[in-house]
Amino acid sequence: MRVLLISLFSFLFLISCSSNDQELFEADIIVYGGTSSAITAAIQAKKMGKSVLVVSPDIHLGGLSSGGLGFTDTGNKAVIGGLAREFYHRVYLHYAQDSAWKWQTRDEYGNKGQGTPAIDGENRTMWIFEPHVAEQVFEDFVQEYGLEIHRNEWLDRVKGVQKAEGKITEIQTLSGKRYRGKVFIDATYEGDLMAAAGVNYTVGRESNAQYRETWNGVQVGVFQHNHYFYDSISAYRITGDPSSGLLPEISSEPPGQNGEGDHRLQAYNFRMALSRHPDNRVPFPRPENYDSTRYELLARVYAAGWDETFWKFDPIPNLKTDTNNHGPFSTDYIGKNYAYPEASYEERQAIIQAHEDYQKGLMYFLGNDARVPEKVREQMAQYGLAKDEFVDNGNWPHQIYVREARRMLGAYVMTEHDVLGAKDVPHSVGMGSYSLDSHNTQRFVTAGGFVQNEGDIGVHPKQPYSISYGTLLPKKEECTNLLVPVCVSSSHTAFGSIRMEPVFMILGQSAAAAAVLAIEQGIAVQDLAYEKLRKVLLEEKQVLEN
Repeated sequence: MRVLLISLFSFLFLISCSSNDQELFEADIIVYGGTSSAITAAIQAKKMGKSVLVVSPDIHLGGLSSGGLGFTDTGNKAVIGGLAREFYHRVYLHYAQDSAWKWQTRDEYGNKGQGTPAIDGENRTMWIFEPHVAEQVFEDFVQEYGLEIHRNEWLDRVKGVQKAEGKITEIQTLSGKRYRGKVFIDATYEGDLMAAAGVNYTVGRESNAQYRETWNGVQVGVFQHNHYFYDSISAYRITGDPSSGLLPEISSEPPGQNGEGDHRLQAYNFRMALSRHPDNRVPFPRPENYDSTRYELLARVYAAGWDETFWKFDPIPNLKTDTNNHGPFSTDYIGKNYAYPEASYEERQAIIQAHEDYQKGLMYFLGNDARVPEKVREQMAQYGLAKDEFVDNGNWPHQIYVREARRMLGAYVMTEHDVLGAKDVPHSVGMGSYSLDSHNTQRFVTAGGFVQNEGDIGVHPKQPYSISYGTLLPKKEECTNLLVPVCVSSSHTAFGSIRMEPVFMILGQSAAAAAVLAIEQGIAVQDLAYEKLRKVLLEEKQVLEN
């Protein structure tokens, strides 16, 4: 009997080990995230001969690049190199085919981009595209480079990161899968791996005093885009009567003093793909929880004479739009995302659903409510959700626009001084050029009882600027084998420029190159000699300085 029990225990032990081994995956580099940055990082690792695993909480790859943001925020496209430029080249090749133009001809489309032609024939790049085209480009990358992607795998943020001697040794997802690697890359919009690894970070806006900046912190009365209330509109349910209470979507909190830091985040929204073709258009449905009173503030904006509804229905191919926020009351759900970076997965899903409910209700309101001018309703009737986009999600984007969440406090903190050219940036791993761009962070009541927005910033750099390798690195005492190419080490204002999809692709590629070199030399990522990294990046056609 004793021999039988020993044999039984041995068998069970072997079964247990086999089961655990089946749930253990190893590679030189583990990339956490499914964003555009994650895919370029994985490609670069493969190009340099290292094994790599992409652990993606997302099913669809590409983040915002495939999630509706097709009207690319390029800035100066000359500084977009490497795999980022290859992505836009492949988009160009797709639209060079006649078969790509199903709902309109190439000539009917025109060539409007954001500060640049959509189609650059001379450089064989295209900067404006449909969401499903971008996703297919990323999937083509996956097939071409043989990337191993583990989808729908969510980091266990409580106990899923194992560290030893200052290094991450293993991460575990909620499904029980474990991933061991030599270097890890957090390429998520939220910075979940970074945070779970014990790396310091910040959320919200710093005070101007912290880094001697001008455009950080609270910015009451600063209007640099068209996202403010032009007219004096009462904040109360009964105009001019504070006792009647505030209208929906207005905060009762005071805005704070200009220049002081706070916990607030610039607003999120969904970048909807809308269609104007009758055969590819899904009418905006009336949401089950629709409440027209929450859009009373917009009705008052119309009554005051505002008429810019369609200003940011930006055209993408095939009679579609990348529809973004515009005006004082639009698709940005202002003030409803503050908890998102630190929230649990379940809490984040509730926040995302609240944004979806708000935005779907807004679209229905625009098309159907009598308080909306008739000419707006008539034009809205020409639009609907694109039937051939996001087909497994009711034609709704699968990615909310996380404009900003956590930001690492790393080896080098980029500030507006770096972005605006007031100082030289050391150890460039890529370049940015877009404006210091923050959407509104709050909607409040003025002393006079009127409603106003706050937080919208748009300050243009004089020229493109370099982004330091140190922005990708935690402090060495915190973690020696992690790189962070999305939630980079920067102030709120600097991140407003860095946070563009082409830049995230650039930084993902550079992070992976650094990871490979650190592995080959057996050193901490912080100890990598910059000249060695620079040589590789230039060979990979990254643009590092003006």
